[in-house]
Amino acid sequence: MSLSTGSPAPDFTLATLGASGPELFKLSENLGQANLLLLFVPMAFTGICTKEFCEISNGINEFTKLNARVVGISGDNPFAQKAWAEKENITLQLLSDYDHHVAAAYGVAYQSFLPAKNLIMGGVPKRSAFIVDKAGIIQYAEVLESPGDLPNFDAIKAKLAELA
Repeated sequence: MSLSTGSPAPDFTLATLGASGPELFKLSENLGQANLLLLFVPMAFTGICTKEFCEISNGINEFTKLNARVVGISGDNPFAQKAWAEKENITLQLLSDYDHHVAAAYGVAYQSFLPAKNLIMGGVPKRSAFIVDKAGIIQYAEVLESPGDLPNFDAIKAKLAELA
């Protein structure tokens, strides 16, 4: 079961690629200055995931003005994420949940991803969005069962405006 509004956000440490190579992103070390918008997507180099992260990258200033930092999380390794970001001009910081522990902790892991299309990978994150406030409490939670659906970004922006 996914986490709900009012729950403490589980802390995590995930790999990301910085300018000088692999770095670690720890949620608890990134609390306090801005609200965090965690966007989970199933995997890199897929149409809807690319569309979502490209649109967010192009409109990142809207989130910055709302005192929010946006990070993307997928089950891909950080080197695949970097290649995807470079190819598609994705400017979000991408975090690698390669072992799917964070997707499981947030209750957004598929048991079997798209089995009808023979993609039976377990643990892949469902497309979802969580706003974690400066104190580490989830203020917005949206988990989508269909990988083809996008989060309600109007509702996300409205909640961020309340928190700003």
